[in-house]
Amino acid sequence: MNLLRLFCRHKTMLALGAIAVFVTVLLYLAKCASEGLSGPGSPPRTHPRRRDDGSPDPPPPESTFLAVVIASGPKYAERRGVIRSTWLSPSSAPGPPDVWRRFAVGTAGLPADDQRRLEEEQARHGDLLLLPELRDSYENLTAKVLQVYAWLDKHLDFKFIFKADDDTFARLDVMLQELRAREPHRLYWGFFSGRGRVKAGGRWKESTWVLCDYYLPYALGGGYVLSRDLVRYLALSSDYLGQWQSEDVSLGAWLGPLDVQRVHDPRFDTEYKSRGCSNQYLVTHKQSLEDMMEKHRSLAQDGRLCKEEVRHRLSYVYDWGVPPSQCCQRKEGIP
Repeated sequence: MNLLRLFCRHKTMLALGAIAVFVTVLLYLAKCASEGLSGPGSPPRTHPRRRDDGSPDPPPPESTFLAVVIASGPKYAERRGVIRSTWLSPSSAPGPPDVWRRFAVGTAGLPADDQRRLEEEQARHGDLLLLPELRDSYENLTAKVLQVYAWLDKHLDFKFIFKADDDTFARLDVMLQELRAREPHRLYWGFFSGRGRVKAGGRWKESTWVLCDYYLPYALGGGYVLSRDLVRYLALSSDYLGQWQSEDVSLGAWLGPLDVQRVHDPRFDTEYKSRGCSNQYLVTHKQSLEDMMEKHRSLAQDGRLCKEEVRHRLSYVYDWGVPPSQCCQRKEGIP
């Protein structure tokens, strides 16, 4: 009997000892794990994580509300300079995080002198989005816009993009105010045309357009706004999208079958030539450098876009209730 009690007592002690060893091992492993994450000699938690191949993860994308991208050419430094000093100047356009701005320029095949001048401009201003795989030309404008959207989708967190040309003047302060009241979903905002006949010759000739004898409704390319989700769609679909001569025509075709909120706004003066000057305009296309400087001075001095309002042609409100070829009847009383 004594031997039995001794055996049971010994068995209990062994079990308790095993449990103590197990708990000790768990505590030791927990301590090692904690020191491995933040202990002496180890990298702090704020250091970038590393991928399976050992390379660090890319930094998080920049964040902004409105991305402004201006299509420009390698030789148009003077235009970019005037835009920087007028409607994109600190006195006219809010800075980060409200507005992120870049001039998109293709650099493939550039002579060494042109490349050097762009590098110097970038060093001074830091606002060029250089596309090294793109030869900058009108024929490549559609490809350029797609490349820009793909780059933005990968590198920038934003709500909306305003795409403009480098002969465009814009009221970003008013645009920002109105965009903050809009949902950042499926927005396609600009001055639309639905009755444009396919160009059979000249600079705008569309030799590969076979969809119909009219272009699909599109916002004219002097300036338009897209929400971020549409840019994501275009970036993900870029390998499957047809590319036509005009980037704005192409965009209208790409978004044609989608459930998109198309907002026609006569305050976007973005046709092939300006309709004049109205104090209501948000975007004015086909502006000379002198036009931009005059509008900037007028806004600074008088709070008005135009020294004197002028109308060269009538405008229209797009009628979405009729066939596109009947959409756009010009009338009095429309900006």
